[in-house]
Amino acid sequence: MIIYEFKVKGKDKQYRAIDDAIVTSQFIQNKCLRHWMDNKDKKIDKYALNKYCAVLASEFPFADELNSMARQSAAERAWSAISRFYDNCKKKIKGKKGFPKFKKHCRSVEYKTTGLKLSANRKAITFSDKKGIGTLKLKGTYDLNYYDIKQIKRVRLVRRADGYYTQFAIDVQIKVETQPTLQVVGIDLGLKYFIADSKGSVEPAPKFYRKSEKALNRANRKKSKKFSAIKKKTKVRQSNNYHKARERYARKHLRVSRQRKEYCKKLAYSVIQSNDLVAYEDLNVKGMVKNRHLAKSISDAGWSTFRQWLEYFGHKYGKVTVAVPPHNTSQNCSNCGQKVKKSLSTRTHVCPHCNYVEDRDVNASINILKLGLTTVGHTGSYAWGDLPSWAVGASLSSNGESGNQESPSQ
Repeated sequence: MIIYEFKVKGKDKQYRAIDDAIVTSQFIQNKCLRHWMDNKDKKIDKYALNKYCAVLASEFPFADELNSMARQSAAERAWSAISRFYDNCKKKIKGKKGFPKFKKHCRSVEYKTTGLKLSANRKAITFSDKKGIGTLKLKGTYDLNYYDIKQIKRVRLVRRADGYYTQFAIDVQIKVETQPTLQVVGIDLGLKYFIADSKGSVEPAPKFYRKSEKALNRANRKKSKKFSAIKKKTKVRQSNNYHKARERYARKHLRVSRQRKEYCKKLAYSVIQSNDLVAYEDLNVKGMVKNRHLAKSISDAGWSTFRQWLEYFGHKYGKVTVAVPPHNTSQNCSNCGQKVKKSLSTRTHVCPHCNYVEDRDVNASINILKLGLTTVGHTGSYAWGDLPSWAVGASLSSNGESGNQESPSQ
């Protein structure tokens, strides 16, 4: 499954119709979640939620205006959250189990195979439900003529800070045969260096957010000056100048996000093309960002994004990607194996047992590679090569982003 994304061009009336469809999809998703909460004793399943969509369509005229399969997609989103909660309970994971929450700010609506039609040259798409979206022009570099219409399984309309986009989920075989490089590498993710590998190479952290922080703060201040607390208290719409400032602020954040994504994608592609096996740390990023001293730097690094692209390209090009436990990889000596305790501020590994001296991150990457080589082929390992995290499920991700959205050169 691959995802192609195009920017759509239309009139203001069509954009308002897209917003209406997104709000309706959010309404159906929340209604399905409420239906499950109120009928837990009746064992509501995925098919029961799909049937409940027809009940909502008969009860609410604006819900009936949305395509029937789009309503089912909204119900599937609700069931996805419910099933994830059930799985976490069965696995008895520590902490919160992820009880489903109601959506407040959805940004997308998903169609399946009905309610839409591509033009003959595949440069426009027409939505034929009663929402009145109509025909939208597709702006992008991808060529949909290469694929059969039956291969397009889902289409999603996404609202972002800089406009509206459409995503096509296409059912194709993405694996590509490549010649073996006979190289293996271990990767340590860090804040000083984005990655340091077992061969001694390092890649400095780009720090996109830090570089743009001053401009972001300035835009945020301008937005705040135009905000009226009285209007919020009386539930009156904020001024047009406020919404313009809010959109400018959102576009700046979107630019930083795209810079980070492109950087992680290109770096992951380079690592996969150069090696047959890549070992890296199985970091708990969600837990690490709870450290208030390092949260901003960790979020700016984009470790999870890099891992997703690494796993995707590993799956595509038939390379082995192995996530290993990170415990003591920075403390143990990669030469003799003895534990050498050091603080975060100590950037050079000096072993008193064998006098081995190396950069802290390079030493950790060597330990990671050793763990990766001993993990491959064992039951219950952390190997992700067979089924990466992005490949679970055929539907697009609920936030409108895609984990395997490539550029034409890759």
